[in-house]
Amino acid sequence: MFWHTMSRFLLYVDNESEFLIRVLSWLMMLEGGCLFLLSYFYKIPYGRYVTDDYSFRVNVKVAWFFQEIPSLAIPLYLVFRASNRPLLLPNQLLLGMFICHYSQRSLLFPVLIRGGKSTPLTTFASAIVFCIVNGYLQGMNLVKHAVYTSDWITDPRFLTGSAVWFLGLLVNLHSDHILRNLRKPGETGYKIPRGGLFEYVTAANFFGETVEWIGFAIACWSLPSAAFALFTFFMLLARGRHHHRWYLEKFEDYPKTRKILIPSIY
Repeated sequence: MFWHTMSRFLLYVDNESEFLIRVLSWLMMLEGGCLFLLSYFYKIPYGRYVTDDYSFRVNVKVAWFFQEIPSLAIPLYLVFRASNRPLLLPNQLLLGMFICHYSQRSLLFPVLIRGGKSTPLTTFASAIVFCIVNGYLQGMNLVKHAVYTSDWITDPRFLTGSAVWFLGLLVNLHSDHILRNLRKPGETGYKIPRGGLFEYVTAANFFGETVEWIGFAIACWSLPSAAFALFTFFMLLARGRHHHRWYLEKFEDYPKTRKILIPSIY
């Protein structure tokens, strides 16, 4: 039922997709800025910030899978639907970056989660909506609208962006690995992350993901990818600031030289 409804929706908006992509891109950037400003007064309820006030919750593994899977499934569906019009190599590689991230995020990451509080229904629902919109935005742009010449893969923007994307991916995966292994079997409670980029910033995993999508935006050189990168930066900077304050309040020996998200700067 869900995929039937999604299919009809995508067919309905297809004729106006170019205009819709521009509108969604600008709205995504606006939303990112607004959420960052709101974060000064309100914490997004997830993980350690979930209180008993939230009675409707979703298991964290289930939530991660279902909220992230649209960003993988929708681009794949758009590729399948356009199978009679093969994608050029630059489009394939750029779409592959996006699909690579969300394959790990929706299929592997939930399985690897250790512990974790259940996700409030409101947070879960908003994440699903975002991933549906962003999956459509990036997928439709790269499958139907973005036009790259065959030599784009040798363009400095593509080469630089791809390298930055890959570096960010590695930092993100390594940082997630550190966080998953903070506790030994049977241990509970929170610990100070050590090693890798955590020696320089509190939110090393967020830093990696931010760098990843900045690299993607450089490689794509498009409005939708830039909108996604800017939204990611605003959102993860807000979350990183909450984490940083929480660690400083909880641990007296928390390293005072660590920045929030950007090493040596902020």
